[in-house]
Amino acid sequence: MQAPQSTVDPAEIEKFQAMAAEWWDENGKFKPLHMLNPCRLDYITAQIAGEFDRDLKSPEPFRGLRILDIGCGGGLLSEPMARLGATVVGADAAAGNIPVAQVHAQQSGLEIDYRHTTAEALAEAGEQFDVVLNMEVVEHVASPIDYLIACRTLLKPGGLHICSTLNRNPKSFMMAIVGAEHVMRWLPKGTHEWSKFITPDELFDLLHKAGLTAVDRKGFVFNPITWSWRLSDRDLSVNYVTASLKPK
Repeated sequence: MQAPQSTVDPAEIEKFQAMAAEWWDENGKFKPLHMLNPCRLDYITAQIAGEFDRDLKSPEPFRGLRILDIGCGGGLLSEPMARLGATVVGADAAAGNIPVAQVHAQQSGLEIDYRHTTAEALAEAGEQFDVVLNMEVVEHVASPIDYLIACRTLLKPGGLHICSTLNRNPKSFMMAIVGAEHVMRWLPKGTHEWSKFITPDELFDLLHKAGLTAVDRKGFVFNPITWSWRLSDRDLSVNYVTASLKPK
């Protein structure tokens, strides 16, 4: 059996390699993610709790669940999942991110299995997870459909896939490219390619073709007055997130 071809885009990986050491600097190049993270976590924890019938008010509500954080970076999502009791594997194709994540987890007293690897390699090895977190990665890969097929393969039957990305329209170009990279300078110029952004309808179609059943989608909306993010049922115009299931 031929091994699946990697969907990793070397040029995209090189961008994040250059920023690896800054992952935990809340005022550095990853400031937008630090600002968005509480909103992302609200969505993720609610979806996992609802799907696996967990009480978020209980100690370690995700104990017994195995969670994969693909494109884990410095561990901004892996660490909260571990604190909630999950067994966490954090995977990243950028080798420089892994030691950063490992050191921070050790400093935080957390056991997280960080690996320099890809979704395709994990799938080929037969790894299985209850939940796959696929946040802000799909717009950086060479082949979104092949990448999502690998994510589906990694899920146990009935498993939950949470995927966020950026919509493709004039507003997202102004906010994510012009605003974040050129005006606010939150990210280095060229971090994102607008042509790789994916509309919600396109993502739902890709998820369906990958063998996943989409069950929810929400927008992440930034308020420049309160300088904070919120979830929206209707506004998916820039950042948005989806939940889908692998059929049992």
